[in-house]
Amino acid sequence: MKLVNRLFAATIAFAAIGTAAFADEAKVEAYAHPTLFGTQSQTLVDGDSTYQMGGQILKTKNRLGVKNKDNVYVDSWSKDLLKLIRETQEKAGYSKDLFNPKMPILRSELAFAMAEGLNTKAASTTKGYSDIADNYWAKDWIYSATAADVMIGYPSGAFKPDQPITKAEVFATIAKQINVKYENTVPTYKGRTIKYIPEWAYNATNEVVASGLLNHVPDTNKIINSEYLSKEQVAYIVGALRKNSMYAKNVTANQNASATCSKAGLTTLKIKLLDRLSAKTANVGDAFTAKTCHDVVVAGQNFPAGSIVRGEVIEVERPGLKNCKNGYIKVKFIKIKDLDTNCEAQLPTSVASANVDAVKNPNFVARLLGFPFSGAGRVAGVAGRTAGGVVNVAANGLEEIGDELSNTFVETFTAHPGRGMASAGNVLATTGKGVFDFAKLIVSGTFGVVYELADEIVYVLVPSMSNSSSLNPNEELTIVF
Repeated sequence: MKLVNRLFAATIAFAAIGTAAFADEAKVEAYAHPTLFGTQSQTLVDGDSTYQMGGQILKTKNRLGVKNKDNVYVDSWSKDLLKLIRETQEKAGYSKDLFNPKMPILRSELAFAMAEGLNTKAASTTKGYSDIADNYWAKDWIYSATAADVMIGYPSGAFKPDQPITKAEVFATIAKQINVKYENTVPTYKGRTIKYIPEWAYNATNEVVASGLLNHVPDTNKIINSEYLSKEQVAYIVGALRKNSMYAKNVTANQNASATCSKAGLTTLKIKLLDRLSAKTANVGDAFTAKTCHDVVVAGQNFPAGSIVRGEVIEVERPGLKNCKNGYIKVKFIKIKDLDTNCEAQLPTSVASANVDAVKNPNFVARLLGFPFSGAGRVAGVAGRTAGGVVNVAANGLEEIGDELSNTFVETFTAHPGRGMASAGNVLATTGKGVFDFAKLIVSGTFGVVYELADEIVYVLVPSMSNSSSLNPNEELTIVF
C-alpha cells in the first residue's frame, strides 16, 4: 500500500512539473469539499483519471478571461502562440530547455508571431535570405511575414533570424499595422518615460501606447526600462493586435498598412447559448451547444445564422471557501455545423477575445425545480467523499500500525529492545494521528454539507451571486478567433 501511495504521489508530482510552464494537456475538475482543510481535485491526463485528497489543484496557465464573466475562461491565443513556437523549434531539433518566454524575442520569433497573428499565408518569393537555410525552423513564417510587408530583411540580403530585436523595432513593426492618433512627444507609458527609444521610433512607440495594445502586457517595468521585450510580452501584444476593435475596424483605412494585413481574416462568431454551464454543476468533458446569431465564414465556408456550434468543458473548480469563492469554469469551442447542408468545420483551437454581450439568469421556476437535484447531488458528493476519506485514513492507519507492531516484536526479540520501544511509541503516535484525521474529516464534512445546502439556497434566491462563474441559456457571446 505504501509503495502504491508513493507511486501515486510521484505520478501527480510528475504531472504537475511537466505541465507547469505550458499545462495545456491537463484537464482539471476540482470539488469544493473539504471546504475547511483543502480541496479534492480530479486530474485527467491522457484520458486516465486519478483523485487527489487534499491535494493541490493542477491549474493550467493557458486561459483567457471572458469579458463580463470574471470566472469563465477560454483558451488564450497568446499562450498558444508561445507553445507553438516552442514546439516548432523542438521539431527542428532545438532543445526545449532553450526556449524561455522571459528572454528577449528574436527576429525569427517576431516574424513567426506576426505571421500567425495576422493570418498571413506562406507566399513564394524569388528573393531568399543568405542566412536562412532550407531547414530553418521559422523559414516559412519569415517568408510569409516579409512577403506581406509585415517585416523586412537587411540590405545585405540577410535577415539575421537569431538576433534579438529591440523594443523600438518591435514597436515600429506593430505601428505599421495600426492607425490611431497619438501625441508627438517623448514616449511615455503610465506616466514614465520609456527608455531605449531612439528619435526615429518616437512616433511608432507613441502610436502603440495610444492604441492600448500594451494595457495587459506583463511586467510594466521591462516595457519602460529594458532595451528588449520578452517573447511573452510580444505574444500578448500580437494577441491584443488580433482582437483589438480598432485594428479590426480601421486597419483597412490605414494607407501604410499592408494589403495582407487588411485581409487578416479574423473569425468573429456571435452565438446564443442553448445549454447551462456552471461551476456549480458542470463536469469536465460536458458537451454544450449554441446557435449562431449571424452568418459567418469558417475555413472558407459560409455558415448561415442558426448554425450549431459545439463545445466542451475542459476545467471546473467548484465554488467553495478554500478555493475560488465562486469557482471557475473553462470551455473550448470545437466545431460549427450547418444543419441544412450538414456541412461542418473545425473552429480554431484558441481565442483572441470573448465577450458575453447579453447576460441572462435562469428564471426562478427553473432554479427552484433544479434545486432538489443539484442540492441532493452536492450533499451526496460531500458525504461520499468524506466517507471515502475516512476509509482511506483508516486503511492507511491500520497498515502502519500493523507494520509498527511487527517491528516492535522483531526488534525486541532480536536484542534491540530500545528500537522495539520506539516502534511501540510509533503505534501510539499513528493512532493519535488517525483520531485527529477522523475528527478533521468529520468536522469538514459536516461543514461542507451545510455550506453546499446554503450555497444552493442562495443560488435560488440570488442567482446573480454565482453568475460570474456560469454561462446560461440565451446568453449571447462574441468570440474572436
